Amino acid sequence: METLDELITIDRSSPVPLYFQLAQRLQQLIESGQIPSGARLDNELVVAEQLGLSRPTVRQAMQYLVEKGMLSRKRGVGTSVVNNRVRRKDVRSSLYEDLERAGRRPRTELLSCEVVPATEEIATALAIEPGTKLMALRRLRYADDEPLAILRNHIRADLGITAESLERRGLYQLLRAAGSEIKAAQQTVGARKATAAEASLLQEPRGATLLKVHRVAYDAHGRPVEYGRDLYRASLYSIDFSVGFD
Repeated sequence: METLDELITIDRSSPVPLYFQLAQRLQQLIESGQIPSGARLDNELVVAEQLGLSRPTVRQAMQYLVEKGMLSRKRGVGTSVVNNRVRRKDVRSSLYEDLERAGRRPRTELLSCEVVPATEEIATALAIEPGTKLMALRRLRYADDEPLAILRNHIRADLGITAESLERRGLYQLLRAAGSEIKAAQQTVGARKATAAEASLLQEPRGATLLKVHRVAYDAHGRPVEYGRDLYRASLYSIDFSVGFD
């Protein structure tokens, strides 16, 4: 593998902090595979000398990537690359298909699938009458045989989606096949502590932080199609947003 000074250029005239330039470039190299998962990085002092940076600057960049779950630091072992975190630019797309594209071998365990009447809250979100029959789904999504998320969804009961198909394919793939392709979503992202049952399913300690995504998804005609309440392991999952400023 090439040395970091051959792979990374720091722009000292840029208003972007030096540590963040280094962290961003390291992240790009890890995500592209130029620095592979499991690779060991030189210690802070060596990296600082290679790039002409101060040791505190390098330490700050490394810590930033440790907190993002991309690097691991262990006493006596050093700093190594851990690139098993799932990162998504958006959550309108299908998690199942995103995992497939990333080569992460998605798998679904169906926890429950039943027809229920729409509550006032769900009926309002889906623009239907309260009491309308809906299919209520609860699934455990895996990536590379590791539990990643508990997915809870309500959809129309007349779409022909079966429990068997939900274990083989992603929900948005099945909705597309049923003529209800998702084109947009309104969503809220937050966090909360895991219950004992949720922690057990996700193989996290009780009270671990989970990322919660509340979503109403719409088809090409602007009709609400899906009401989702999902929980993700914050230790393995993140959503990246691009923000522009005038």
